[in-house]
Amino acid sequence: MLNWYLQNGKEADVVVSSRIRLARNLSGFPFITKCKKEDLKKIEEKVKEITPNLGYGIKFLKLKDIDEITKMSLVEKHIISPNFALREDDEGAILINDDENISIMINEEDHLRIQILGSGLDIDNLMNLAIEVDEKLQKNLDFAYSEKYGFLTACPTNVGTGLRASVMVHLPALTKTGNIQKILEIISNFGMNIRGIYGEGTKAYGNMYQISNKQALGISEKEIIKNLKAIVDKIIEQERLARKILSKDSIQLEDSVYRSYGILANCKKISSEETRDLLSSIKLGTDMGIIKELDDLKVNKLYLYTKPANLQKYLGEKIDSYERDIKRAEVIKQIINEK
Repeated sequence: MLNWYLQNGKEADVVVSSRIRLARNLSGFPFITKCKKEDLKKIEEKVKEITPNLGYGIKFLKLKDIDEITKMSLVEKHIISPNFALREDDEGAILINDDENISIMINEEDHLRIQILGSGLDIDNLMNLAIEVDEKLQKNLDFAYSEKYGFLTACPTNVGTGLRASVMVHLPALTKTGNIQKILEIISNFGMNIRGIYGEGTKAYGNMYQISNKQALGISEKEIIKNLKAIVDKIIEQERLARKILSKDSIQLEDSVYRSYGILANCKKISSEETRDLLSSIKLGTDMGIIKELDDLKVNKLYLYTKPANLQKYLGEKIDSYERDIKRAEVIKQIINEK
């Protein structure tokens, strides 16, 4: 079975993926910023010790034992954060299953960052799995919790439920029709964060935006999920409406998406940045039934295997940036021509 990042889920024409993240800290230890090296080691050892009790095929991996390309490939899949992958000490570790839809970062911003990931709009199912994993952890670990405030976290905005629910949305038509800024402002006014593809402090490339709840304190998990879904439903509606507007000038739209397809299908050398921008147009064309030469799986493969680290994983070799641009063009042709 395909991993979640190669699948298409519900509302996949607009919602690329969903994620549930829970921030947890162990009682009896200071927050990460105040932790000494021996504290970090003890936290790691405690989590490693209880890993066999969790199930789901979860394995414990030390960050220092993962090669740089593999670490960055996990970042590109949104399984670990960029800052976590680039940390210079040896105290980070992850719990991860074979399907890569369950990932728990150890000693990132909090002692534990539980992440459940899935394709399309799947917040409810991911939340249920997150609760299951969280309950198993709580049977084996003592979490820092306040009767007044809820779960205690390093960042004040996560205190309470410790929940960050987010979706990755693809909004090319709202961009093309000039309505994207207005929509983003409305989202922000409704208490949601809008960030780039790798979260806080990153840009929105290829018309991809990450939308998540701002508030975790004084609001239940059910309310957070309900509010996020309500906003996402409106975004889906507005993006699809913008696509109908674009389709009124069918020749212009077809010309635009096929020009992008033509470059990708015939180039001899291409950067990841240019590929990303062209893929936004190609995904739009495929989702709207304009581009017949591609299907959803091929589009998902193109998104994944043209990123620098995952390109090298796909090829099974480490190559410099110039060579990657050449090999990327070859891989694109291979994926397009797959039977």
